[in-house]
Amino acid sequence: MKIIFIGDIVGRSGREALSNNLSLIKKKYQPDVIVANAENAAAGYGLNKKIATELIEQGVDVLTLGNHAWDQKEMLSYIEECSQIVRAINYPEGVPGRGECKVVLEDGRSLIVIQSMLRLFMGLSLDDPFFSIKKRLSSEFLGSTVNAIIVDLHGEATSEKNAFAHYVDGKVTAVLGTHTHIPTADARILDNGTAYQTDVGMTGNYNSVIGMEKEGPIHGFTKGYRQEGRFVSAAGKGKVCGAFIESDDQNGLAKIIETFQI
Repeated sequence: MKIIFIGDIVGRSGREALSNNLSLIKKKYQPDVIVANAENAAAGYGLNKKIATELIEQGVDVLTLGNHAWDQKEMLSYIEECSQIVRAINYPEGVPGRGECKVVLEDGRSLIVIQSMLRLFMGLSLDDPFFSIKKRLSSEFLGSTVNAIIVDLHGEATSEKNAFAHYVDGKVTAVLGTHTHIPTADARILDNGTAYQTDVGMTGNYNSVIGMEKEGPIHGFTKGYRQEGRFVSAAGKGKVCGAFIESDDQNGLAKIIETFQI
């Protein structure tokens, strides 16, 4: 199976970069499934119904969220309506939405997209991500119940991301990091066949501070407090950061992981 994973879409520049380059990505990689992290797509803060609909209409099959999942309050209800939107699987019981999405292709092959959110430096009340993924994978098996499993691993600490990836190595097709918005140069296939990258990077304007206009974050770091209001997502031309994974349909393990920036 051929899978495209798009890193965190940040604001209008990120949305426009994806829209302008999606046809090129499809032509080059011929993906069966496209997954994108969209938790910053609405001006850098969350996702709303309008933007989610636009991304899906453009050809994105699954949208994942993260720690900004509920910044747009309408998502608390819309996520229940749209099965193509995935929030972290290890939110406490009773949180709206679902932690996974299953995509079944016309030829019968299937892919499950799961998001796990890590806990170091995240400041959220979350269940243990290691226990949560172990429990979920106890009833899902590559090459048997499903052809591929992709995990969007949303977290801050590189050590925690690495530990998680080795913990599930051989049990999922790929573990792809999101949240820090900086693409890492460690894309590889682990010992037992799981593709891994600590962070895929963001889709947005890199002439910024992780997708935000420079002045606000600089003020916060130099003055010790934020200016009034939220940071502003950076305007201007963006680029798409992503990863291409090709897996073996028989055992579900990765054969190729290739990163790209367009």
